[in-house]
This record gives sequence, structure tokens and C-alpha cells, in this order.
Amino acid sequence: MIAYILGRIASLFISLIVASLVIFMVVEVAPGDPAAFMLGVNAKPDTVAALRAELGLDVPKAERYLNWVTGMVQGDFGTSYTYRSPISKMVAERLWVSLPLAIYALILSTLIAFPAGIYAASRRGRIGDLGVMAATQLGVAVPNFWFAMILVLIFAINLGWVSAGGFPGWDKGFWACMAALTLPAIALALPQAAILARVMRSSLLDMLDEDFIRTARAKGLTEGQALWRHALKNALIPVLTILGLQFSFLLAGSIIIEQVFYLPGLGRLVFQAITQRDLITVESVVMLLVFAVIVVNFLVDLTYAVVDPRLRARH
Repeated sequence: MIAYILGRIASLFISLIVASLVIFMVVEVAPGDPAAFMLGVNAKPDTVAALRAELGLDVPKAERYLNWVTGMVQGDFGTSYTYRSPISKMVAERLWVSLPLAIYALILSTLIAFPAGIYAASRRGRIGDLGVMAATQLGVAVPNFWFAMILVLIFAINLGWVSAGGFPGWDKGFWACMAALTLPAIALALPQAAILARVMRSSLLDMLDEDFIRTARAKGLTEGQALWRHALKNALIPVLTILGLQFSFLLAGSIIIEQVFYLPGLGRLVFQAITQRDLITVESVVMLLVFAVIVVNFLVDLTYAVVDPRLRARH
């Protein structure tokens, strides 16, 4: 077990190093000079050069990379070119929108997917199974921003139950903020719930065909008892993988949804930084999101060892 954990930790650090190099190189090769972009087309060369020196853009790329990585390790993400504000402060403010939204959407996705997948597996080939599979196929096919617009049209414009967008801030109260996040969370959760339900059903059906389940039935367990007592736990490993990937996606991939609902989250911050050529902000926020993805996958790997004793036995 210790060797397994150490191996996962080594993989985590290697992934972070490779990710930082890729992010830095991809952003740095993007066309355009941030200093020239900020000053406009009529800026004089000496003015642009002075701003480049002030922003630290005149030093070699290798030195800039090392300064950037060293600062992030120490909790200093640098200063935004555009807002002239510490990026760590901006990220902290935006994270209190994106993180609750991701958790909210993940909870909704799980609450929908687990019962749907278990119900479909327990009624394999029957009307209930076909109905759930048809609904999940629709959920997979339809993009989440379309769900978002339909939800706004129905619940915000026609019924007027919630606002069409914006975020009041946590100082306005917990329930006011959760109301503002409900439609975005549903729009994010529905496609993910469809994927998770299909994985849950497939994994359960594979388990129900295993020899140990047939043995359990031969000993007198009903189909439902065999499913809940034996098949479900063994079917969780692929489901945990999808859950980890979904949380990562919900945290890092909600740029469009945050744009639709005008939410001041990390996704919107990245979008604004790209349009304004704020390279240091793009690099730091994307690296933070990648770090979250890698750490979540690391925790999922550790969870495997808890759920599946065979992994502990091998290491």
C-alpha cells in the first residue's frame, strides 16, 4: 500500500512539472505583445519597452518560467498585467463562485445518476431500462449551454422564479447565492448525470454476470439483494473514475456556462484574461485548474485502493 501511494505521489509531481512546461510554452507562443496590446497601436516603442520592463517581459523565457514556478510554489501567482492586482487575490475571490458551483453540480449529477443507473441495471432489457437509456442518450447529445438557455427561458424569463444571471455575493446570504447558482448547476449537471448513469448501469451489468453473483443467487439471495450487497460496491471503481473526471471538468470547464449566466468565476476570469492578453493571469489560473484536476485524480487513485483490496495486495 505504501509503495502504491508513493508511486501515485511521484506521478503527481511529474504531471505537475510537465503541465507547467506545456502551459507556459503554449501561452508564450501565442501571437501578440501584451505591452503593445495594453498601450494601443499608437504607443511609442520606448513606452512599450518601458512597460515590458515593468511587467518583467524583457527577461529570457527560461528565467520567467523559473520565476513563475517558484512564485506559485510559494503561493505568489504574480500580478495581473491588466488589473495590476495580485492574481492570488483575484483567484480567491473567483474561487468562491466556481468551487460551490462545481460541488453543487456534482451533487446534483450524483443524485440523478446513481438511482437512474441502478434502476436501469435492475430492469435490464425492460421498459424502465430503455427509458433511462433514451433519456441519457439525449443528455449526452445535447450541449450544456443549450440546457442553460432553455432553463433561463423557462424559469427566469417565463416563470420569473430566479434571475437570468449574475451573482449577488455571499454577503447577501447563503440562500440568495444558492438560488443564483441553481440554474447553472443544473445545466452543468444534466449532461454529466447522463454519462455517469450509463457508466453505472454498464458497470453493474458487468458485475451481475460475474460468477460470485451467480453463487450468491444460488445461496438464496434475490436479484435485488445480490445487486445491493455484492455487485454495487464492486461496480464503483469505474464510477469513481468518472466522478473524479467530472469534478475536474465542472471546476475547470465551466467557461461557457459562466458566460451564459454572467457568473464571476474562474472560467470567466480566464476568458477575460485571454481577450486582454493578460498572459500571467492565464498561465496562473490555468495551472491552478490543472493542479486541481491532477490532485482530484490522485485522490481517486487512492480511493481505488480503499474500494478494491486487490490493489493493496499487489503493493
